[in-house]
Formats: sequence, structure tokens, C-alpha cells
Amino acid sequence: MEVMALEQVEAQVERLLGGLGCEMTACDVGLEQSKPASLRNNVTYIVCAVIFNDKEEVLMVQEAKQDCYKKWYLPAGRVEVGESLQEALLREVKEEAGFECQPITLLLIQEQGPQWIRFIFLAQITGGSIKTSLSADQDSLQAAWWDRRAPLPLRGRDILRLIDFGSKYRHDAWHPVTLPLDMSCRRVVQRLVLIFSAQQNVWILLLKAPRPHLPTAAALKTHAVTWAANTVVQDAMPSAYYEHNVNTVGVFSLQHHGRQHGKTDGVCFNTLVALQPDRAERDRDGARVPAPDVGRPPPVENPRYVWHRVLAPAVRDKLLERSRKANILPMHSLY
Repeated sequence: MEVMALEQVEAQVERLLGGLGCEMTACDVGLEQSKPASLRNNVTYIVCAVIFNDKEEVLMVQEAKQDCYKKWYLPAGRVEVGESLQEALLREVKEEAGFECQPITLLLIQEQGPQWIRFIFLAQITGGSIKTSLSADQDSLQAAWWDRRAPLPLRGRDILRLIDFGSKYRHDAWHPVTLPLDMSCRRVVQRLVLIFSAQQNVWILLLKAPRPHLPTAAALKTHAVTWAANTVVQDAMPSAYYEHNVNTVGVFSLQHHGRQHGKTDGVCFNTLVALQPDRAERDRDGARVPAPDVGRPPPVENPRYVWHRVLAPAVRDKLLERSRKANILPMHSLY
């Protein structure tokens, strides 16, 4: 392959490492098994805000819905047709809590396949006033600051983990600030920086045509979004698939536009994925068997793909650091 083309791939990886994005031009894997994303039809996005005041109290809202009436939860709700993720966040906090806010960073992404993805933001108040019971409506009954010690009937205990994530990030930001990039995408896809590392070397899996590029795979309704990485590995090296773990370490950046219903409702997750030898083997007595030292990635069987050894030391070192320390926006499957 041309040296210039490979240098361009490494430059693209460096852009992603810096939290930037890349235009979506094609989907390489899973296209025939997926449909364009259409909000309210085959995809649902939830935004959720974790907001603290100077006393370390967290902003909570009291639910007005009948199935969770008077229970408390974080400001959250569905993204509406024609909204970006950040626009939905600002609207939900205003409607449910009375405040204007500004997102600081995404804290966590949770998903149950493309049909349900929740984007949890750490945010800060920029204006407005807290919603009182005098302003109760169908969105919420009221809002309040919670010190996390006083008893409070919660709609769901899942938010306790999110609050803890937010509190920890405020005191020790373990991944770079990550906010959605306003770039359009038709499907829910995973763009993979899929690496194999050994002896301080790093290889990246590439597709060869029409020029060397990072693979993109569509999320399937029947699987987790991050299963797209498994699909690529199965396609590229089926014999090695069951001998390796496919670990989506996290998200460098994500791209979403959302203003053209049915055309830009998708999300592109630019992800770091580590292919690692399965180290769970045991002998007949149940003792773990050390995995042999492997100096190179498993051979590619599909001629569409190729491994490229990263040449730029800065890119190689950053990939190693991100994969080992996991200092990257996490994406958790709830399947």
C-alpha cells in the first residue's frame, strides 16, 4: 500500500485521539442488516444531566408521570425529532428543573442496541431559577438539590452510579472533555480504531479499498452497539475470533446531527477497540494457563483487510496509554 495513504490513516487516528471526528462516507460491514436511523421508529436516544451546586448537592426532579408519580430522578428525557443531543439536554433541564445549563462533558454512554442509547452529561447551571411546586406540570412536579444523605424516594437506583460518576469526574477528570460533534450520520455505526499490541508495537486493522481506511460497522437491532466490533473481527479473521477478546475500550468522540429526520438521526461512535488473546484458559486442575507471548496480531483471512503497524511514535504511545489506562469516555452495554 502507498506510504502516503498509510500516513493519512495515522493522521486520521491522531485526529480521533484528539477528540475530533471524520465525515461518514460509507459503511463497510452490516449495511444490509441495518436500516437508516429514524428517531421514534427504530432508534431512541435519552439525555440525562448530572448537575451539582457548590455544596456538592445534586439536582433532582420529582416525576409527574403516573407510573412513577412523586418519585425523584435526574433531569432526563427523550431526544425529540429535529434536535441535537445537546439541544435536547438543555430543553429537558429547563422543562423539568427550571434552569438553563451548559454541558461540561459526556460522562458515560449506556446502550441496549441502537433502539435505546442513553447519553449522560455532566453539566453546570448558567441561569434560570429552580422549579417549585407552584410550576408543576406534565414534565415534573418540582426540582430540588439533594445532599445524597437525606432519604429520598427514587424512581430508580440506576442513577446513583451516574451521580457517583459525576462526582468523581469533578474531582479527577479521568478522560478528556468529550461532547457530541455536529456531523451527520445516517445510521448508528461504530468506526473502529481496532488495535493489537505486543512488545510495545501497535497494529491497526484497516480495510484496503478504495483506499486504506478505518472500518465502520453498522449497529444491529439484535445486538449491542459495540457488537459491531465483533462483527468486523469475525469478518476479517474468523479462525482467530474465538481465541481473542474484542474489547471496546471507549469512545474518542461521537458524531450526531439529528436535524433531518430519517437522514441524519444516526450516531457515529469513534471507538478504541483492543483485540486481546483470550487469557481464560485453565489446565485440568483449574489453574490458569499463562497465555503465550504473541509477537504479532493474528493473520487476516479476508483479503479486504490488512494489519498496519503504527509508525508514528506519538500515535503509538497514545494508543498504548489509552488502551492500558482506559482514560477514555466509557460506553457500557446494558444487555
